[in-house]
Amino acid sequence: MVTNGGKASLSPFVNFDRASWRALAASTPLLLSADEIGRLRSAGDPVDTDEVRTVYLPLSRLLNLYVATVQELWSAQSRFFGSGEAKVPFIIAVAGSVAVGKSTTARILQALLSRWPDHPKVELVTTDGFLYPNEVLLERGMLQRKGFPETYDRRRLVRFLSEVKSGAASVVAPVYSHLSYDVVPGAGMTIEDPDILILEGLNVLQSGVRAGEHSPEIFLTDFFDFSVFVDAAEDDIRRWYVERFLTLRSTAFLDERSYFHRYADLNEAEATATAEGIWAGINAPNLIQNIAPTRSRAKLILHKSADHSVCKVQLRKI
Repeated sequence: MVTNGGKASLSPFVNFDRASWRALAASTPLLLSADEIGRLRSAGDPVDTDEVRTVYLPLSRLLNLYVATVQELWSAQSRFFGSGEAKVPFIIAVAGSVAVGKSTTARILQALLSRWPDHPKVELVTTDGFLYPNEVLLERGMLQRKGFPETYDRRRLVRFLSEVKSGAASVVAPVYSHLSYDVVPGAGMTIEDPDILILEGLNVLQSGVRAGEHSPEIFLTDFFDFSVFVDAAEDDIRRWYVERFLTLRSTAFLDERSYFHRYADLNEAEATATAEGIWAGINAPNLIQNIAPTRSRAKLILHKSADHSVCKVQLRKI
């Protein structure tokens, strides 16, 4: 069912349930195998072929239309001005809480969009690399607030997006290691002339001003052509975070090089209590204060139910 809202419930969004959203790509073939989907999903995210066909395939079709329209506009403008400037990348932002599944969403969209013939080169960059190094966060007393807006080098991130959107042939993004829980010194990911760039992160839609600061002249959202917010009830996200923590305790945390290796020997009760404490002290406040308030800025919102499946899609009206 598609609802546009009546006089009593005006909304800038059009709402789609699963069936009506899936129907938008009924004739579009899914070119990802079950094995490929399995490699793209994050730990604790049970997305499967049916979910990709129902949710992400229609979204990739919609995004393909947006990209094609922007390319047509660029061509018309070039003819009008008689210029020969190359087109610039179409930038898609993917936002949402820790553990909500935004990384899986970004990777699946990258894989699907790269299958469309008009824009085969799709790059994915996460904002994790733009976090200040742990040493800097420790010096500033912000290590326990890692992931909050002030823990990112926003000037560097704005500069990166500005270069991409200016049509720079080659731009370098910093690299983050989830093993060491830190930015990798001297490492960089080279982005060369992509058709589409997907930027995934917690606070990519955030544009608020902190106490003592002036309003920035440029926002990250100034560079976005489309934005997706992955949403769910806070209690569900908390549960997913704890479940993921327990899974990592017996997998990634076992690596002695892991920043979180100290948690590997915790029993289930201790690990659960630790994860609940991290959620309550860091992730929940960041979600409530910074991430959730940006939801209404997104072009499209994916609402997840308790089992991680998307139950509703909201698309901002043009």
